[in-house]
Amino acid sequence: MANPVIMPRQGQSVESCIISSWFKNEGDEIQKGDILFSHETDKAAFECESEFAGILLKRLYQEGDEVPVLKIVAIIGTPGESIDQFSDESVDSTHEGIVSVESKEVEDFTAITGLTVARLEGEKIRITPRARNRAKELGISFEGIQGSGPEGRIIEQDIILAGKSDSFATPPASSVGEEFEIRKLSNMRKIIAAKMKESLQNSAQLTHHTSADARRLLELRKKAKESFEKGASENITINDMVCFAVIRALKKHPMVNCHLLGDTISIFHKVHLGLAVDTDRGLMVPTVKNADDLSIQRLAAQLKAVADNCKKGNINPELLASEAATFSVSNLGSYGVELFTPVINLPQVAILGVNTIINRPTDLGNGVFGFVPFIGLSLTYDHRAIDGAPASAFLREIRLEIENLDFTI
Repeated sequence: MANPVIMPRQGQSVESCIISSWFKNEGDEIQKGDILFSHETDKAAFECESEFAGILLKRLYQEGDEVPVLKIVAIIGTPGESIDQFSDESVDSTHEGIVSVESKEVEDFTAITGLTVARLEGEKIRITPRARNRAKELGISFEGIQGSGPEGRIIEQDIILAGKSDSFATPPASSVGEEFEIRKLSNMRKIIAAKMKESLQNSAQLTHHTSADARRLLELRKKAKESFEKGASENITINDMVCFAVIRALKKHPMVNCHLLGDTISIFHKVHLGLAVDTDRGLMVPTVKNADDLSIQRLAAQLKAVADNCKKGNINPELLASEAATFSVSNLGSYGVELFTPVINLPQVAILGVNTIINRPTDLGNGVFGFVPFIGLSLTYDHRAIDGAPASAFLREIRLEIENLDFTI
């Protein structure tokens, strides 16, 4: 019996995925667990493993095609087996069997993609991430290309063929009067911009700043590094320690560990910690669920895991939703930033910004002054949910937790 391969749902908010690469061809023998294809959403990339063994009888979509989730993308069965029962799942014949670019010349470009298209000002250009990256590599403009993918989406084959024509070459920058280049915002950048704008427009955000004596942090960091060099499983960082202190403070101040939704506040009994991560595609904030159940070692491991998954592009989309976290931390200390104002991930009601460590003159007692390392802390909170005094008390609690941090290495 032939078995369908379904495009998996990657999170409740994901309605479709783009097939980025096929790893198996029609007629190939498939074993259970083999990687059939990779697919991506606007934020992450994934690989689809086969749940069946047999022969890949049919691929219903090509690389670059956008496929609705839960749609059949391929069929696995035995040689000669009928697949008529899946005929209604087949895609338009114009998208099947796209010829290889190596066997065609430039004049065949219009046969594949149609003629060039004139777009209205501001009209959205539908293009797959692979096609966009290939256009950047080849140095060509895709503004006037008529895509051959679903709903006119520009796919990688269109870009490769267009690259053989001088018509789509990006014009060289003029040496007179043009000292800049214009780039369109990526979809990821648009999403980030929309969320930031929404957060600032729909909340009453204020930021309080303080600093904590970092001598204890630096002492523990030195011990952790030495322990890691001797074979410890985790290399616990300053950021791991700060997050650990934040979790402890949240348990004492639950009104900060909540979501504001309309005229109700959801106060969480568990801490789901969001961590801002800088990636090549833009800022992502993955969540470590039930972070208050973790030791410092396990917390460090999970923070590293979600950050690495974001950078690789295979983070679970459910963990990127702002609703997934109850509180977030954004650390710019490694960039030398001394003070900044983080923006809240709604519906969360607060976010902590972690700054760099600076040596400051401090009274050491008995009239003796010396330089002491301090780490800057910036708490942005939603004044609709939290007043200034409770926010200040929470920020002070974080400072005290940092200054008195203790754990077994």
